[in-house]
This record gives sequence, C-alpha cells and structure tokens, in this order.
Amino acid sequence: MQLHISPSLRHVTVMTGKGVREFIKVKVGSRKLSYKTLFYSLLLFTFLMRFIYVLSSVDVIDDQTKCSTIGCLGKKLSPAVLRGRNLQSASAVPQVIYQVLEEPSGQDEIVGGPDIPQTLEEFVTSMKGSNRPDAKTFAIKLKNMITLLEQRTRTAKIQEYLYRHVASSSIPKNLHCLALRLAHEHANNAAARLQLPVPELVPTLVNNSYFHFVLASDNVLAASVVATSLVYNSLRPEMVVLHIITDRKTYSPMQAWFSLHRLAPAVIEVKALHHFDWFAKGKVPVLEAMEKDQKARAQFRGGSSAIVANNTEKPHVIASKLQAMSPKYNSLMNHVRIYLPQMFPSLNKVVFLDDDLVVQSDLSPLWEIDMNGKVNGAVETCRGSDKFVMSKRFKSYLNFSHPLISKNFDPNECAWAYGMNIFDLEAWRKTNISENYHYWLEENLKSDLSLWQLGTLPPGLIAFHGHVHVIDPFWHMLGLGYQENTSVVDVERAAVVHFNGRAKPWLDIAFPELKKLWTKYVNYSDKFIKSCHITAA
Repeated sequence: MQLHISPSLRHVTVMTGKGVREFIKVKVGSRKLSYKTLFYSLLLFTFLMRFIYVLSSVDVIDDQTKCSTIGCLGKKLSPAVLRGRNLQSASAVPQVIYQVLEEPSGQDEIVGGPDIPQTLEEFVTSMKGSNRPDAKTFAIKLKNMITLLEQRTRTAKIQEYLYRHVASSSIPKNLHCLALRLAHEHANNAAARLQLPVPELVPTLVNNSYFHFVLASDNVLAASVVATSLVYNSLRPEMVVLHIITDRKTYSPMQAWFSLHRLAPAVIEVKALHHFDWFAKGKVPVLEAMEKDQKARAQFRGGSSAIVANNTEKPHVIASKLQAMSPKYNSLMNHVRIYLPQMFPSLNKVVFLDDDLVVQSDLSPLWEIDMNGKVNGAVETCRGSDKFVMSKRFKSYLNFSHPLISKNFDPNECAWAYGMNIFDLEAWRKTNISENYHYWLEENLKSDLSLWQLGTLPPGLIAFHGHVHVIDPFWHMLGLGYQENTSVVDVERAAVVHFNGRAKPWLDIAFPELKKLWTKYVNYSDKFIKSCHITAA
C-alpha cells in the first residue's frame, strides 16, 4: 500500500496491491487541512488500508474474486465500519471522521481513565469489542487516545526541560570543591602564587607576531580543558599566548591552577577584571544594564515555576524561557568580549574562545584569513546538515513583532555563532560597535525585554551587523550540548567543538558519547581532581 498526498493537502490517493491497478481517491473537501488533522487522517487511512490489504490478500490466496475498492469490500465482507455503504457513499466515511477530528476539545474533556485506550493494541481491542462500531466511534476513540498521549508527552517534556534547567543552573559540588581547594593552595603555597607569565615572557603579551587567544571564564576545570586542548593541538605551541580573564572570586583558584600546571612552551596570562584600570575606575555600561536586567527578569518573568505552569505555550517556547533565566546570561563573563579593544589596546587581532569548547586542531591558520575589513570572523548558523542546530536566522533570536526590530533588520538574515570568533581589533576601533551594543541593551530594558529574551548573542547580532566575515564551518562545530545524535564522524573532523546548550561536559547530564571528547583533556590522577572526586563517569 502507498499513500499519495496532493501538494494542496486537499485529497489523499491510496494505491493497493502490486503495480498500478486501481486507486481509491478520497476527497477531503474544499478547505485546506491543518497538519494536525492530516496527521490524524494519515493514521486513520494507514489503519484502514492495512485492514483492506489483508482482506484482499486472503482473497487472492483463496483464488476468489479480488476486491480492491472500499465499496467492493464493503459489499462482499461487510466490515462494520463500512456496512451499508456503496462506492458513492463510502466517501461520507472520511467526512464524518474529519468532523470529529476538527472539533475543538477542551482540556477537561481528556482526563484519562479506563474508557480511553492507552496503546494501539488497546484501541484495536476496544474496536473489536464494540457491538456496532461505526466511523464516528472510531474517530472519537482515536482522537481521545492521541490527545491524551499528546498531553502526557507535553508534561513529560516540560518536566525534562525543568530538570535540565535546574541541573545546568547549579554548580556541581565537585567543581565548588576544586575552587575551594585551589583557593586554599593559593593562600598557603607560594608556588601557587607565581606571576603569570614569568617576567621574561611579559613582552610577548603585546607582541603581535604571536597568536593571541582570549578566554573568559569563572570555571577553573573548563578553562583548563580549553587551554590544554589548545596547546596540545598547536603545531607551534611556543607561539601561543592565552589571555585568561576571570572574576574577582575565581582569580585565586585560577592563578593557582595555572601556576601549578604549566603549559610550556605556551604563554599563559591570568587576570581578573578588577586588574583592568578602565574597568575598575570607569563607568561600565554593561554592569548597569546587568543590574537592571536582573531586576526586570525578577519582576516580570515570575521564575521557573510560573513558566512551566503555562498550559498554552509549546514545550520548546518554555524551554527557551527557562534557558533565558540561566545565571550564565547574567554573568559578566558573557559580556566581556564587547570590551576587547579596550582590554588589549596593543593587539591587532585575537581569537576569542568560550569555556565550553574543545580545540581539536591547530588554530594558527586563522591568522591567515583575510577578513576583508570586517571585524568579526564567525561561522554562520543557518546552513548545514544538522537542521536542529544550523537553522538559525535573525528571527530565531529577535522579536520581529516589535517595530524597532522589524524596521531595522531582516528576519531571514543568517545568524552566526559566538564561541570561537576572530576579532580584528584594529578594524573594530574604527567602528561604533561597542556603543551600538550598549544602546540596544538599554532599548531592550526600556521595552521590558521585549526585543529579545535570551543571552548576549541577540545584542551581538545587532551590534556586529554588517561587520561579520563568514568563515568555514570546519573551524567551529556547534550543538554538542543540545542533542546526542550529533554525528561523531563530523565531530571528529571539526577544529573546534562547542558544547553550547545545557548538557555541559562537566555536568552529569552531558551526553556520554560526546563527553569523551572533553574528558580526554582532564588528568584524573591530579591530586586536586582526585581529592574532589571528579571522575570521567
């Protein structure tokens, strides 16, 4: 049996038997079907046609007169659903079914119970047990069963999103332990307080002949994996300079780790934000915006409980709102990249790395890419075989129902990714990108967060608009924190793999097959790692 659906969704053609013999064409009506109704219809037709096909096959085996139409089988075999119908009236059966399927059902009508089949087997059994089953009874039972399953699936999906939100928003106790032990080591061991880098290597920090990377993180273990994978896979590690930026509370543990775990011959610098004069003394617009943003979210979003209690929104919308409440989106580490020209006034070009990625290849060829005067070298996220991750456009992040967005941007413009970016700081200093970033942050707050809700990428898309140079997707593969069905072959080929999403590789909710890419750069025999019971499992 084969089903053929017209492009207009106005009729379905069913072919039975071997070869082209006869078609059963059922007109759906003049109005266009909804996809949900079409789904019910296809399930119904599949069920009915399998029944008809089996009966036809029995006739052929018994060398009896074949039947390949509903009318013929209705007369010959008199199935209860088709009893009393001829070829002309058979088309009334689907009309009855569609009327039932398209009737709106209230939330209180489907509450479960013994009358609603829980499985396809129970559905078939209930239909066989009916004294006079008809098309309407068939449709009602089918609709109730699928609606009940939809409700249960939705509830389970939302619970999963809530649990993942809680898991990804908290700090695992073993990572907290690591930070405390390193802070204690920093206070009691002079070797853990060494100047980074050593004095004779300080000139390399402003030498543009080196490959300069910037990593902003408040997670010591995550930063160590990025640094180790970067240096290990470099063909010229002696030319690598990694600038690690952290916050005040993480500075001591971070300095202790990299003082005691040297990555020579690469040059490692560890600085806290308060070490930058412009940050400590000047007015930082992002800090003010973050304070206002936190107050606005607390006042208008109602917390995770209010989000999951919404019975009208789809699960993926609820998931995005939960993700918007993640503490990382209110972390200054997420906004640091917008200040790179001020933080490194002597450098011409840097590669900025997020702390949830792994470097798998030598990245020095990135300095050979001609940026054509653009500021930001990034991978586009609207093209690629992975439709879940690589299908992002401006409309995926910005609210185009707001006139301020709709009149300034194209909803179908391709988005790009943060995580691994080449920044031409010379070109950046000639633009007003940073000012634009601050302006749009303020506009979003004025509009009650109605321009966008999620993270630092939306204002980045706006601020860098027209200043992005697209680079080969080989350099940056995304989505390892979203789904476990990412192609392992593609992952192994990528220069950088990014665990963007909730399933971070240092969390228990990480996908096991993908987590291995990250754990290979953790030394589980290290005394600090062992003492905090950090394991690969």
